[in-house]
Amino acid sequence: MFADRVLSGMRPTGSLHLGHYHGVLKNWVQMQHEHECLFFVADWHALTTHYDNPQVIEQSVWDMVVDWLAAGVDPAHATLFIQSRVPEHAELHLLLSMITPLGWLERVPTYKDQQEKLSEKDLSTYGFLGYPLLQSADILIYRATQVPVGEDQVPHIEFTREIARRFNHIYGREIGFEEKAEAAVKKLGSKKAKLYAELRTRFQEQGDDEALESAKALLDEQQSLSHGDRERLFGYLEGSGKMILSEPQAMLTVASKMPGLDGQKMSKSYNNTITLREDEASVSKKIRTMPTDPARIRRTDVGNPDRCPVWQLHQVYSSEQTKQWAEQGCKSAGIGCIECKQPVIDAVLAEQRPMRERAQLYLDDPALVRNIIADGCEKARKLAGETMRDVREAMGLSYG
Repeated sequence: MFADRVLSGMRPTGSLHLGHYHGVLKNWVQMQHEHECLFFVADWHALTTHYDNPQVIEQSVWDMVVDWLAAGVDPAHATLFIQSRVPEHAELHLLLSMITPLGWLERVPTYKDQQEKLSEKDLSTYGFLGYPLLQSADILIYRATQVPVGEDQVPHIEFTREIARRFNHIYGREIGFEEKAEAAVKKLGSKKAKLYAELRTRFQEQGDDEALESAKALLDEQQSLSHGDRERLFGYLEGSGKMILSEPQAMLTVASKMPGLDGQKMSKSYNNTITLREDEASVSKKIRTMPTDPARIRRTDVGNPDRCPVWQLHQVYSSEQTKQWAEQGCKSAGIGCIECKQPVIDAVLAEQRPMRERAQLYLDDPALVRNIIADGCEKARKLAGETMRDVREAMGLSYG
């Protein structure tokens, strides 16, 4: 069993392209073998910017899951689910909204940034302002320890940590907390209880961060502790109340270096993409007709790879040997542009071939995809239900 739980989601707003593969999916495929992973379709998030065109979302949801499976995300190693099929996300979002200061939401950097970028849409909605809080609910409801994000998303994780801290501060003071925590210490057994007490004292009296980390590691190893006791002991360590919601860490991922067909970042809005499962003839044609160094008008003109979008694709797909061949051939006019493009075409098609094969299985039998998602939603709801039970109890809503 993995100690780390990773949560990541994607908004279904159209076909996935190779930029998504190199930026996100490749990471997911690797992570599913190293951590407990939950990957979800963020369909409610898609509504924050596409509320007036929900048809796009509906079509994209199932296509996107097929793309994930095609890329090698494996339901035997990861839990795949759809956000809106786990209504507990909405419940936690609502309850957290009761304690979230408005100023915190307005200060999230992407709020103003997105409003400017998408100025053609009316985004002065409650849902758009609150989307970072929905994102926090997505993470906190699974007690995720790691959230893979690019640098621009780090403020969202910091916001989530602040929300968890605020919630624990307001609601983590259960009646008889100290007595319950002391009783939980005894359950560690005399040797470990003594060590826990020493580490707790060292942290609280001397601010010794190493002692805090050692005590947390000690608690992580205790398989027999109930979840409630474990959270009490984590809270007791730091002198706060019971930790009901745990603070996630940002897992920084390397930004995708996948250039589009015009040398800009690959993006649907630039119309420069190759989709994940695009047919071979279309991929070959797109790369063959890519612009090259404008100085190479004739075959005999020498070129500069740094001014050529095809050279950027060589950086992603070619071996050192091929890159050397392309660079020398371009600078000396020893090879033509069509010749230079061929190894890139071959490499992209080789990368896509297993994806198309895997996808075919699900395209032939759509019920397989539905079953994978139904199983994933069931697992996700079970985890979400456990968190919501603790949240309702802490907020005095577990009566009846």
